Amino acid sequence: MRSILALAATSGFIAGTVISPSPSLAQASDAELVKRGEYLVTAGDCVACHTGPDGKKFAGNYALNTPIGKIMTPNLTPDKETGLGNWTEEEFYRAFHDGIGKDGSYLYPAFPFAWYTKVTRDDVKAIYAYLQSLEPVSNPRKSSEIPFPFNVRTALITWRTAFFTAGEFKPDPNASAEVNRGGYLVEGLGHCGMCHNENKIVGNSGLAGKLGGGVIDGWYAPNITPDDHQGIGSWSDEQVVTYLKTGAAPGNKPGVAAGPMRQTIEESLSKLTDGDLKAMVAYLRTQQAKETYKVKDLQAFNQPNAPGASVYLSYCSSCHKPDGKGVEGAIPALAGNTSVQSAGPQTVINVVLGGLAAQSGYASMPAVGQGMTDQQIADVTDYVRNSWGNAAPVIEDRGIVSQARGRIQTMLAGNAPCSEIGNEALAKVIAANGVADALRNLKQDEFVPRLSTLVPKLKAEAAGASDDEIVNGLTATFCKVAKDTNFYADAPWHAVIGSFGNVAYSQVRNPEKQASTQVPAGPTPSRN
Repeated sequence: MRSILALAATSGFIAGTVISPSPSLAQASDAELVKRGEYLVTAGDCVACHTGPDGKKFAGNYALNTPIGKIMTPNLTPDKETGLGNWTEEEFYRAFHDGIGKDGSYLYPAFPFAWYTKVTRDDVKAIYAYLQSLEPVSNPRKSSEIPFPFNVRTALITWRTAFFTAGEFKPDPNASAEVNRGGYLVEGLGHCGMCHNENKIVGNSGLAGKLGGGVIDGWYAPNITPDDHQGIGSWSDEQVVTYLKTGAAPGNKPGVAAGPMRQTIEESLSKLTDGDLKAMVAYLRTQQAKETYKVKDLQAFNQPNAPGASVYLSYCSSCHKPDGKGVEGAIPALAGNTSVQSAGPQTVINVVLGGLAAQSGYASMPAVGQGMTDQQIADVTDYVRNSWGNAAPVIEDRGIVSQARGRIQTMLAGNAPCSEIGNEALAKVIAANGVADALRNLKQDEFVPRLSTLVPKLKAEAAGASDDEIVNGLTATFCKVAKDTNFYADAPWHAVIGSFGNVAYSQVRNPEKQASTQVPAGPTPSRN
């Protein structure tokens, strides 16, 4: 592509005739530029922050909750009135590279220009070309909610002076091409430090705590330095690459991705080439290993008499097993799980309260915390983070659980709308087979026989759908026909849908074993 662009730029004379690229060559060049831009936009996961609740991709109005208030994201489609339609390439580059808007005002660092400044001009050109190729969407930007004095943009000069230096990524002459490529992605478009830095002073990833883990939007982004206990030091390259690609890894070491990381994997990392993922891992291996806490300084944890032990046996052990090893390929291990042992307990608490959809071949996890007290959740969180050889700080602020309970909203918890089926082909097959009606008013002891007749049809007619998609599609369909009825009034909704989801998983993955991995609907005695 660059040779074509060079030809177009230089032109020349042969026998007195100006040589210029033919229309077909120019069109091919434009198409390649747009295609490269699409890949780069995917690497930056731009769709995550620039797609609002209405689902209009890149049309903005997603609310970013920041320390200075709620910032509404702009429309990136080429709509002339509300988007980038009237932006020149140079204006776009200035925003991307320098953090300065079309009108000359300073941009808030919630837009990660402090990382994007490292992206080359050629790549910014491709990104601009891709965004300009999108279908224009009229979507006026809603007002942000930023109190005084943070709403005075000129005050940002102080932050910029202290923490921002514009400049493209400089390859390390002593590093390999692979490591430099990884550094370009991690420190630039990937803006990994936005979440994984301990210190959230946006734009200065060189401060203490770089990539050592930290809290973001109520979740804990783990340590991704080569530290053996808290980071990726004990993971193989294959495990890290597989995790970035799928949200899980061989050997159950990191468990499964949850929260913002899962979204990042689905929308961005899973779509990158294996070469780029390997390069990112190679770069992370070169970073200084960091401990966000020292194991020798941890508060003593009296495991045998820990309050969380009985809670774990009642709510968790039937799936994750009394030894915390889970079921390989079906239930993630908690023992030795580096994500579980992060400095902060937020992710564990959020998953207990909100559950997890089926992913990477693992069963969905019911939102068991909805049937637990805040004290029980805190106790069992401490227990799993400090048992079977695990070691992590215990929870000092017990209010963190109630805060999470008020914030976490999921279909499995019963406090959010039912999910939509992302695979359109599967959604059509489910509709064509009358699955919604077939799942209406089912007694819980009818889950297995009804699903045993439905699953084979879905797997045959939606052959392109993964097992995860079928399990989640069935669960979402069940939610829509069952949640707002009185049919299950005698049982907690989180337990009903949790039981259904795990029966669906059993039927999709191991129909002959039916309920071998089914999660109990509520607290039960240990099976051992």
